Amino acid sequence: MSRPAPGTAAIQPFQDYLRDGIVAADLPDLHPLLAAREQLRAFSTLFHGGEEIVMVRLLVLRAIGERGDAPDWSPQELREHFAWLDPVKFDTVIGRLRDNGLLAWDAHSQRYRISPVGRQALSALGLLVQFNAEGDELAYVTAQLAAGQAVGKVGAADLQHLLSRLNELREDFDQAVLSGSEHRIRQAADTLQSVWHWVEKGTELIRAIAADDDLDVATHRVAQQIGRAQSAMLRQASVFQRALNQLDRHRVHLGASGLSSSDVNRFLRACDPTALADMATDALTIAPQPAFVLGPIALDVAEYELVEREREAADEAGLPPPRDAPEDLQAPVAADDYAHAAQWLDQLRTLDTAAPLGDWVPQDSFAVSAYRLSLLGLIGDAGAENRSGVSAQLAQLPMQWRVDAAFERIDRAGVALMSRGRLLPAGVDDAAAPDIEMPDMTAHGVTDDVEGDDAVAPVARRRRAATPSAETGTSPAPARRKKTA
Repeated sequence: MSRPAPGTAAIQPFQDYLRDGIVAADLPDLHPLLAAREQLRAFSTLFHGGEEIVMVRLLVLRAIGERGDAPDWSPQELREHFAWLDPVKFDTVIGRLRDNGLLAWDAHSQRYRISPVGRQALSALGLLVQFNAEGDELAYVTAQLAAGQAVGKVGAADLQHLLSRLNELREDFDQAVLSGSEHRIRQAADTLQSVWHWVEKGTELIRAIAADDDLDVATHRVAQQIGRAQSAMLRQASVFQRALNQLDRHRVHLGASGLSSSDVNRFLRACDPTALADMATDALTIAPQPAFVLGPIALDVAEYELVEREREAADEAGLPPPRDAPEDLQAPVAADDYAHAAQWLDQLRTLDTAAPLGDWVPQDSFAVSAYRLSLLGLIGDAGAENRSGVSAQLAQLPMQWRVDAAFERIDRAGVALMSRGRLLPAGVDDAAAPDIEMPDMTAHGVTDDVEGDDAVAPVARRRRAATPSAETGTSPAPARRKKTA
């Protein structure tokens, strides 16, 4: 394969990756890469293929470059030094490094030496391998900037790598604090502690770079941004300490053992999956045992999930079919039926003497009888003056009614027993009320005995022959009615 002459670069193949109308020579970001085509080809040679062959190439190239007192190697010296490698595969590796310009072959002395491009690749890889621990990526970038600043070659693009890494670390630290996880906060604090030395070195480096009067505007602006990012990272130590103090106030201590929930958390994180599985044996069940769930509540929830939810899903949720607007704009109002109340009012108006409740209240059915008895509570209501209709007229009736602490048997109109009482029109003395014959209620657990000195034995009364008929619903015949003209 023919290679371009030194100082030139073939850019025609890049056209295959560009859109129509775009020329590779017009891309500013492509010019530095084209200028370093030889160095990039060296890395392509080293890292082309599988991981094993890449390791062998790096191993051979580093071993050749480590002999600084005698940099030239004869083929026999190479075979003896790499005797542990397969001869055929070793010759293949040496041939690839020589053909791609990483090894230089001197035909006059018949010896190998590392080419300048190979030496640059080895130097870059050696610096990269030194910073392979966690947190050393910031050290690697800072070291590169320090080397560039020492020789006076620091640009805005080089500073952007440091600024980007500082912003990434600051974002990770902020997310750790917002998470509220003690593990993440302590891990972030350890990371900050590991890069603290390099942040301070970077601060000194940025101070020296910013003091350069020959620095261009773009590079000076990036240097200022790096200084602000470093200041924000230096303040993270106090932020972590405040977050840890707050977590310490909410830490749960396990009795008087001295252990806390944080200790248990760290112990579980240190265990491998096998140890965690062993601890979970006989401690966890595949299906939970809901001993705390009440049976009726569980049954009610299950009924909803199995029946009601399906029923709700099957219900028609659409709008009803369209209908014509009604012609009558007045909504119908159901008429109230006060027929029984009006009949009861007419009967009460005819009374002019005391009358027993047992003769007048029961009529037709139990519902009507109970309704007639409840209407008696309106008699004498003080708020009747603000009402109108049958209820107001009942409240204004000139009468009273009394109920005794005794029962009498009715056995009609759906009423078996009823409290003994009487209706008293205005002007009628309660003492003039007729005596009421009380039936024998011993079988029902009701007696007429009244304790005390004022106990009065009930006297017998004679029931009138004319009693209201439950079948016809006729009103009882009173003893005496008002005279009418």
